[in-house]
Amino acid sequence: MTITHAMVLAAGLGTRMRPITDQIPKPLVRVAGKPMIDYALDLLAEAGVRRAVVNVHHFADQMVDHLKNYSRLDIVVSDERAALMNSGGGLAKGLKLLDRSPVLVMNADLFWIENETAAKTNLQRLGDAFDAARMDMLMLCADPARATGHNGKNDFNLAPDGRLTRFKAGDPHPVIYAGALVMQPGLLDDAPADAFNLNIYFDRAIAAGRLYGIGLDGHWLTVGTPDAIGEAEEVIARLASDV
Repeated sequence: MTITHAMVLAAGLGTRMRPITDQIPKPLVRVAGKPMIDYALDLLAEAGVRRAVVNVHHFADQMVDHLKNYSRLDIVVSDERAALMNSGGGLAKGLKLLDRSPVLVMNADLFWIENETAAKTNLQRLGDAFDAARMDMLMLCADPARATGHNGKNDFNLAPDGRLTRFKAGDPHPVIYAGALVMQPGLLDDAPADAFNLNIYFDRAIAAGRLYGIGLDGHWLTVGTPDAIGEAEEVIARLASDV
C-alpha cells in the first residue's frame, strides 16, 4: 500500500543540542550540509508521500520559512507556538489536518541511509506490511549493530511474528525504534486535548498484542548532541563512498 500522507514531529526544544539550538531549531541543524528535517522529508517523498503535516514550536518562524521552500511535498504546518504538545499531543493535533487514511509518522531528527540495492525503500516496505486488522501501529526498527549516535539503550524486543514488547535484559532480539511508524489516524480519536507522550499508545498497543515492527534495511543515525554531528557525517561519507 502506498501511503500518501505523513506527520513529521519537529516541535521539540532540542535541549541536548545546545548551544546550537540557542539560535536555530534542532530540525534545521545541518548534517553533511543538509538540515536534518530534509533527510526525513526526502525519505517521505521518495516513498510516495504527497502531503505532510509538520509541527513547529521552537524558533517556529525559522521552521515555517524553511518549509515554504521545500518543494517535494505539500507541507501543512501544525502550529504549537502557544503550547508545546509533546509527542502524543503534537501528533493528535496534527492528524486533524489530514484525512482518515493510514499515515506515516516520523521524527524530524532521526533518519537513515537506505540500502541502495533494495527493491523498495524502508517506508514503502512499512506501508506494504501494515495490516490495520492486526496492528495498531507498525514501527520501523533498527538493529543496534547498524546504528550511529545511539545511547546504547534498546527500546523493544522484536518477536519472530513481528510483535513488539518492551525490551528486558536477556531478550533475544533487541531493536531500537527508528523514528518512523504507520498507523490509522483513528487510533488517537480518544487522545487527551493537552500534551502527552506517545508512549502511552505504544504501551496500550503492546498490551493488546497489536504493536508490530519490521527491521530497517540500511544504517540508522541519530544526532542528539553537537558532538554527534561529526560522527554522523563520517558515516554518511563512508557509506556514500561504498556505493
